[in-house]
Amino acid sequence: MENEPDQENLEQNPCARTMEEELKKSFNLEASLPKLSCIDLDKELEFRNDLIDDKEFDIPQVDTPPTLESILNETDDEDESFVLEDPTLLNVDTIDSHSYDTSSVASSDSGDRANLKRKKKLPDSFSLHGSVMRHSLLKGISAQIVSAADKVDAGLPTAIAVSSLIAVGTSHGLALIFDQNQALRLCLGSTSVGGQYGAISALSINNDCSRLLCGFAKGQITMWDLASGKLLRSITDAHPPGTAILHIKFTDDPTLAICNDSGGSVFELTFKRVMGVRTCESRCLFSGSKGEVCCIEPLHSKPELKDHPITQFSLLAMASLTKILVIGLKPSLKVWMTFPYGRMDPSSVPLLAWHFVAVNNCVNPMLAFCRGDMVHFLLVKRDESGAIHVTKQKHLHLYYDLINFTWINSRTVVLLDSVEKLHVIDRQTQEELETMEISEVQLVYNSSHFKSLATGGNVSQALALVGEKACYQSISSYGGQIFYLGTKSVYVMSLRSWRERMDHLLKQDCLTEALALAWSFHEGRAKAVVGLSGDVIKRKAVVADRMVEILFHYADRALKKCPDQGKIQVMEQHFQDTVPVIVDYCLLLQRKDLLFGQMYDKLSENSVAKGVFLECLEPYILSDKLVGITPQVMKDLIVHFQDKKLMENVEALIVHMDITSLDIQQVVLMCWENRLYDAMIYVYNRGMNEFISPMEKLFKVIAPPLNAGKTLTDEQVVMGNKLLVYISCCLAGRAYPLGDIPEDLVPLVKNQVFEFLIRLHSVEASSEEEVYPYVRTLLHFDTREFLNVLALTFEDFKNDKQAVEYQQRIVDILLKVMVENSDFTPSQVGCLFTFLARQLAKPDNTLFVNRTLFDQVLEFLCSPDDDSRHSERQQVLLELLQAGGIVQFEETRLIRMAEKAEFYQICEFMYEREHQYDKIIDCYLHDPLREEEVFNYIHNILSIPGHSAEEKQSVWQKAMDHMEELVSLKPCKAAELVATHFSGQIEVVIGQLQNQLLLFKFLRSLLDPREGVHVNQELLQIPPCITEQFIELLCQFTPDQVIETLQVLECYRLEETIQITQKYQLHEVTAYLLEKKGDVHGAFLLLLERLQSRLQEMTRQDENTKEDIVLKGVEDTVVETIALCQRNSQHLNQQQREALWFPLLEAMMAPQKLCSSAAPPHLHCEALKSLTMQVLNSMAAFIALPSILQRILQDPIYGKGKLGEIQGLILGMLDTFNYEQTLLETTASLLNQDLHWSLCNLRASVCRGLNPKQDYCSICLQQYKRRQEMADEIIVFSCGHLYHSFCLQSKECTLEVEGQTRWTCYKCSSSNKAGKLSENPSENKKGRIASSQVKMSPSYHQSKGDPPARKANSEPVLDPQQMQAFDQLCRLYRGSSRLALLMELSQNRGGDSYRPFAGSQSGPAFNSVFQNENFQLQLAPPPVVED
Repeated sequence: MENEPDQENLEQNPCARTMEEELKKSFNLEASLPKLSCIDLDKELEFRNDLIDDKEFDIPQVDTPPTLESILNETDDEDESFVLEDPTLLNVDTIDSHSYDTSSVASSDSGDRANLKRKKKLPDSFSLHGSVMRHSLLKGISAQIVSAADKVDAGLPTAIAVSSLIAVGTSHGLALIFDQNQALRLCLGSTSVGGQYGAISALSINNDCSRLLCGFAKGQITMWDLASGKLLRSITDAHPPGTAILHIKFTDDPTLAICNDSGGSVFELTFKRVMGVRTCESRCLFSGSKGEVCCIEPLHSKPELKDHPITQFSLLAMASLTKILVIGLKPSLKVWMTFPYGRMDPSSVPLLAWHFVAVNNCVNPMLAFCRGDMVHFLLVKRDESGAIHVTKQKHLHLYYDLINFTWINSRTVVLLDSVEKLHVIDRQTQEELETMEISEVQLVYNSSHFKSLATGGNVSQALALVGEKACYQSISSYGGQIFYLGTKSVYVMSLRSWRERMDHLLKQDCLTEALALAWSFHEGRAKAVVGLSGDVIKRKAVVADRMVEILFHYADRALKKCPDQGKIQVMEQHFQDTVPVIVDYCLLLQRKDLLFGQMYDKLSENSVAKGVFLECLEPYILSDKLVGITPQVMKDLIVHFQDKKLMENVEALIVHMDITSLDIQQVVLMCWENRLYDAMIYVYNRGMNEFISPMEKLFKVIAPPLNAGKTLTDEQVVMGNKLLVYISCCLAGRAYPLGDIPEDLVPLVKNQVFEFLIRLHSVEASSEEEVYPYVRTLLHFDTREFLNVLALTFEDFKNDKQAVEYQQRIVDILLKVMVENSDFTPSQVGCLFTFLARQLAKPDNTLFVNRTLFDQVLEFLCSPDDDSRHSERQQVLLELLQAGGIVQFEETRLIRMAEKAEFYQICEFMYEREHQYDKIIDCYLHDPLREEEVFNYIHNILSIPGHSAEEKQSVWQKAMDHMEELVSLKPCKAAELVATHFSGQIEVVIGQLQNQLLLFKFLRSLLDPREGVHVNQELLQIPPCITEQFIELLCQFTPDQVIETLQVLECYRLEETIQITQKYQLHEVTAYLLEKKGDVHGAFLLLLERLQSRLQEMTRQDENTKEDIVLKGVEDTVVETIALCQRNSQHLNQQQREALWFPLLEAMMAPQKLCSSAAPPHLHCEALKSLTMQVLNSMAAFIALPSILQRILQDPIYGKGKLGEIQGLILGMLDTFNYEQTLLETTASLLNQDLHWSLCNLRASVCRGLNPKQDYCSICLQQYKRRQEMADEIIVFSCGHLYHSFCLQSKECTLEVEGQTRWTCYKCSSSNKAGKLSENPSENKKGRIASSQVKMSPSYHQSKGDPPARKANSEPVLDPQQMQAFDQLCRLYRGSSRLALLMELSQNRGGDSYRPFAGSQSGPAFNSVFQNENFQLQLAPPPVVED
């Protein structure tokens, strides 16, 4: 067997050249590093990654040397079990359907498809991460490639492989081998061999860098010894002839390699050496006939992982055009995973990449596979039984198509998209760290090998389509570096070290970004970090030192770039943009020594910068993030704010400072002068432990005006409130304005404050000063709040002797001050006794108060000779009683005095204690402020459970006794109360109401639903006599509202009501009731008589009569009479109609005869003619025109030739007839044209052909021409999707409806989660399902050999989609049917005597469409239809 390479002497290759020594620059090492080989460099980078990763992922330190597990340890959020053969794992339903919007397969590779993506882009994080990647041109290798092409006709580069050596294959069959110094070590092969084998299409170097495998475009494979440059094997029979080698890969076993040809097959190559003879055995692992493999990737393990349990399987990942396979080559061939893609873009390139990662403290290989814009990560594990399990990790969804995927380390991946743009991605967070263009590389593509042009292009169209963007052999990674092969150059990409990333930003003058990046290094949040070594503390110290250097540079630049001239605002803005950055990072680094030392001294050189610096400290001081400021800075800070007149800011700063290092007297003086009371108190408390002096100062300000009875100013009120809060804080053990008093000082402070409050006189008391000035001042300032402070203090007191003495002493002083003085208001006195009552009501009370004092307070509050402040005195007494003070009084005396003082709330309180609820009703009725609340009170007592029957009965009886008073108070509320609780006593209640107006209001509230009273009339069952009584009252008080009320009333008798209305001569109301009764003729005669009387009155009027009033009465009566005739004419025959209309016409024409006979024309002749014309127009709808004319001509006056008077009437009727005839003809013409247009457009829409968006099936992704069976038809949908009928049947997208096969679009229905078509025909007209119904007509010209397209039925049947379109068209013209309109209009032409607005001569009225009051003729403009 061949296990070791031949150790033969190295012969000098004639092609070798001396190259430039650019190793450090080309391989991107720091200047401080010694000269390293690629292997050494890889180890160095891995070691530095280890030092940062241990802390980043909190891996505990171990005594043993670090393994790859600690180097790559990370935690993934997703760890879900993987199901084999599960196509849903790829989220196939989420693939964007627009990725298939091409008309042919040939056009799908034209241009970049990334612009068709609609996915959300990853956030641009360049400003956060700086420049992550460093790219360099390998000048030596690039020059040698160009030189070889020119001098030895090597051709253009085609493939690259990198290990500790770099191998570049050319199009003329040569392999150029370069060492780490970019020197050409070997030139393998010759152009003559290249002419026979073709271009080198694939390269692979084994692990120990001793062997090179070359695959050729014509299918041959050669093996070279990299030590001697000798050809060891030339393999021509390892795979079928006539196919190019796409991939050739060594495994970890140097005797085992894998190759993949352009036929899509994969072969295992086993190298043996027996008796000095080298052989190669080939075994087919995957046949291209089952699916073409276009990418293979064996799992390579690093030397430190050679004992990993999964390496014994020698795993191989393969990507075909439809699925991913992971197989094990050892110990025997076994398929471990099959993973179908689902629906993918046929032109996208499948990609595979292995890398060992650490998940949950276990190192295992992870396979990344990509196609299009999706990257999936599969974690491969081996369980205890020896089986391999695959777990899906978090996938990556991009907004661009990938053509290369490379791991640069376990956390960072580098992606290349189809427009040759690099994307550096952090795998765990999926954050894009950097993007860069590499179009300058002029990347080499492997398209010619995938199309197998060297062997005649005998490959499938699908593989050739994938090969358009294939660059597998142009990109190689090794040791954290990625090499890109261009047509004339080789570029290398690697991660920058953390220092280089910061220096790169500094060179671009991006100091703020450099500081932000450095802070992310300091906190361990940065991504793709290289070069930080040591533990967390050491790493933070290194980064902090570098940040300090940048901060000094930043400060110097800020001072240097400050504009020397111009406005001061410009300078301030400049420093406001720069100085806060310095302050922020100094405090983040906890370098206050630097901030207040060198930085402050440096910035103090500029007065503007110094001011901005001091202002920057304010938010940190206020948030207590900055304590311990140096005395000089603190002094400068206060002076700066004082100079800028920002004294409120000074006060806020002082109360957050440690002021022990300041001149306290000076600060106190400044605070007092500028009224900074909070700061003054803080300085006294914290600086001198003095708590009484601030109180004395504040008392001196507010006491004089209070003692003099003056009103305090706003500032004095603020001081008084601060004093109260300060006293409360001291007594509660809290510091003012924030914090807590030290525990050892709390008892002392409480005692000092109490002793201060109960002083008999102040320190500098005058002879006129009253006793206990401090208590007196606080009581005058705010009695209630001061007593609340004392109450809270008493709560905290412990029952020791001193506390009890203090409490009793305070209470005695309060009583002495307030009771013995008359300058306190009743409210203030009441507050005191309420406070005392609460204290006395406590179970552990130790206070003693003389009960006589409470009696004095009662006399004081209920004094009948003092009517002022009545509500205030009542409220104070109520609070006193509710606080427990009732036990201090005799209840009978209390009630007597409350009634005398008219304290009805007090009476209610006492009656409720004694359950005398009926007496409370009197309290409400007598109290003018609460009298309307009596209704709710009665309702609650009678309806809410919890009261005895006797109590409810007493309240019920009391309410009955006061019912008239309740009704007069609010009739609507009284009616609602009666309807709810007194429904059986309505007649009794009505009997009590002697006042007719009051009775009317009550009945209207009870019976009229428009009043808003919630009364259930059905349950109430009011007798008709009560309703009729209400109607009679209505006729008396509001006769103009009788008809409106009758329309909503119920339960009244018509005959009795008619008699009532006749009694009060309400003729219109009587006519309404007669019509309701059914006596239409009687109602008409009544209105006609009313009309005639008013017409006579109008003809008899003299000049003194008000013309407008009389004419208005005639017009109203005519309108009412016409309305009566119109309402009832539809239900009458022709004779009955004439009996209504002709007398009305006679009545209107009679006065006109008198007007014509009178010598001077009457004043209202024109108005009468207008009203007569209105009558004629109204009756024309119900009486035939000849009948009207005949009736007019039969008049004796007009029959004798006097037609001049009615000439205007007749001509008006004829004009109306002509107008209506013209309107009907125009309407008929418009309707005919509109209907014809609609039907023509609908027919054109139904018959329109379809334009499919692609020429392949949307299910199987194969072209429609792939199947040759005649039975397989093509189904094209209106949405543009195309399917084979067999594919749709396999997805159950068919439905039998009335013996016909209906189809639904699989993509549209699945994307809408609609499933199959609903079997309910009405549902087929809704939603997106209907829009995806199939059009089963030929959609394109068939080429020869194409399967026949499905044809439509010869019978014209509308499918659901067409039905939906027709319904939408109908909805545009909602209203009467066009057919009904046309039918009725056509009948107009059938007979001369028929008019659509007139009734027939006999029989019931004809129900015309046009007589419908809701009839609307809608002639909207036609909708725009796309061509």
